Amino acid sequence: MTTYQVKNLDCAECAARIEKRINSMTTVRYASLSFASASLTIDTDDMEAVREEIRRLEPEVEISAPGGGIPEGEEARERTRNRREVLAILLFAALYGTAFGAGRALGPALFIAVWLAAGFRVLRAAAGSLRHGRVFDENFLMTVATAGALTIGAFSEAAGVMLFYRFGEFLEELSLARSRRSIKALLALKADYAEVLREGKTLRVDPEEVRAGETVLVRPGARIPLDGVVLEGSSWVDTAAVTGEPVPREAAPGSQVLGGTVNGLGLLSVRVVREYGESTAARILRLVEEASARKSRTERFMTRFAGYYTPAVLAVALLTAVLPPLLLPGQAFRDWLYRALTILVISCPCALVVSIPLGYFGGIGAAARRGILIKGSNFIDVLARVDTVVFDKTGTLTRGNFAVLGVHPAGEGEREREAPDGTPASGPRGNGWFAPGLLELAARADAGSNHPIARSLRAAHGQELSPPSVFREVPGMGIRAEVEGRLVLAGSAEFLRQEGVSVPEDLPAPPAGSGEVHIAADGFYAGRIDLGDQVRPESARAVEALTGRGIRVVMLSGDEEGRAREVGRSLGIDDARGGLFPEDKALHLAEIRKESAGAVAFVGDGINDAPVLAGADAGIAMGGIGQDAAVETADIVILDDDPRKIPDALTLAGRTRVIVLQNILFALAVKALFMAGGIAGLAGMWEAVFADVGVAVLAVLNSMRTMRMPGKA
Repeated sequence: MTTYQVKNLDCAECAARIEKRINSMTTVRYASLSFASASLTIDTDDMEAVREEIRRLEPEVEISAPGGGIPEGEEARERTRNRREVLAILLFAALYGTAFGAGRALGPALFIAVWLAAGFRVLRAAAGSLRHGRVFDENFLMTVATAGALTIGAFSEAAGVMLFYRFGEFLEELSLARSRRSIKALLALKADYAEVLREGKTLRVDPEEVRAGETVLVRPGARIPLDGVVLEGSSWVDTAAVTGEPVPREAAPGSQVLGGTVNGLGLLSVRVVREYGESTAARILRLVEEASARKSRTERFMTRFAGYYTPAVLAVALLTAVLPPLLLPGQAFRDWLYRALTILVISCPCALVVSIPLGYFGGIGAAARRGILIKGSNFIDVLARVDTVVFDKTGTLTRGNFAVLGVHPAGEGEREREAPDGTPASGPRGNGWFAPGLLELAARADAGSNHPIARSLRAAHGQELSPPSVFREVPGMGIRAEVEGRLVLAGSAEFLRQEGVSVPEDLPAPPAGSGEVHIAADGFYAGRIDLGDQVRPESARAVEALTGRGIRVVMLSGDEEGRAREVGRSLGIDDARGGLFPEDKALHLAEIRKESAGAVAFVGDGINDAPVLAGADAGIAMGGIGQDAAVETADIVILDDDPRKIPDALTLAGRTRVIVLQNILFALAVKALFMAGGIAGLAGMWEAVFADVGVAVLAVLNSMRTMRMPGKA
């Protein structure tokens, strides 16, 4: 997938038409054109053919180079165009006012001049539509309606409607451009430059030119350009732009820092670990840009609806012009033709086609500002319907940073045994093949795993370790690895028994609420390590917020049943289920979905929960943008691991959905009201143009409210 910025895309129906056409091309595997973000997300081997097809359909539309953001100099050009447009509208308005006092001879000519000048772009676009056989777009209908008014002598109304339509379009374009800029401003994560150290000199370069392994200087108050590790200096870093977390984080030597965050008062020297294309900032921008490609059912429905709505209204207008004069005595054809032309002006579904995707895109941008990545407007609809949230335990409701509470090697005090190859061994702490000690043996075996338990064992050991040459992870059970030629098993007691290892039955009970890892080497039971995990302090508040909304909360854990229930009770979760392998979680989730009347969201850490994340209506990954499994599998990603963002996401999605529905109901109600007034002769073309352009402007402004939702959704 590649995302391109689109210039001069001023018509929502044009966007839908272009998208439909390029999706039918044999060289295009997928394409989505977002009118709200003015971007094209496409998978094709022949982009030049796509550009040519777009030029054929809409000559003014241009496809820029790949990448998000506003093209350089575009804002200045836009300001110049806006000034020219304002001057032109003022000139046309002055000419229109002059026409009223010009008398019967000159007045109609001046009104026609205003109609031609103010409507030149509309008339040109209508001619293009006619050449391509499109008689249902807004420009063609507006041309027919106002030209019809001229033919029946309504000169002032024809010119006035075209002038007001031009002004309304200008306001609509201003609102839309402001909306797009506001959304992009929420995601202004890219630093303007990076100060990189090269050959003893500090050079100011574009962040995209910096390579992994190079060192950059970040001065106080500057935006950190790329993901890296602090080499020298100490400071506090504002991560709100990336994670939505309002509390600054400490940065010291050895700390990881993310591109797009803002340095505090200290000078930092940072070693770059990811180039810009793979950095946190770039990935967030890419995900948000691509999110508009995953359209909601409402957007898709309204696109189809518009295809039927306009022809239906055109048919109503035709019947309004023809039937009453034929069937009702004393009715003048001129009067009913005027009413039919009024209906044509009302008929355009622009308010719906523009405001709906803009509302969704605004909601996605507002969520990203809070550190919640929603990977498509379709998932906003799903989140708005959620009535059950299912949590994983480890790394989700708990920190996933285990502390070693006890190391219990086996064989101490026993007689010396003989290892399988005849080497004498006196247990894990002897001088034979258990010489490294139980904790080191477990850490070395787990050096190839990214599971929270494996990370905790390595952290407790405290030394850098190379991954074993032979390594296999059994999800939900443990690992099998080769350490110095010996087969080492680390995992649950059941896992060791399945591998043929005899696990003692009379082991001392582990501390309350702790987990345990059993170790074996070459078929011998080596001992047990007790690990304790801490419940996140935010978890109880997140559960309370969800249950307070009437949402059912369930916890599924691979931990032992008793410990899972104990954690559940401490958090206020009545339905806590333990002792589950990943496939068991998937089965339990399927059962929960059958019981639920709405949508079901699953929240996991994105490491070994991929099957369950994929099986939920909405998969929500905790664990941050740095974890590829989370980003690829989940539908929503919580960047700062804070479970309180879950109720925030649900509330934000609900409000976005309400705003979208408000636009739909408002636009349809106003159009229906004015259409009835037009048929009854109570509404003329002035009222009709408000029902068209005015409603579109109001709907766009209402959609912008999604970007101004309060910090806590």
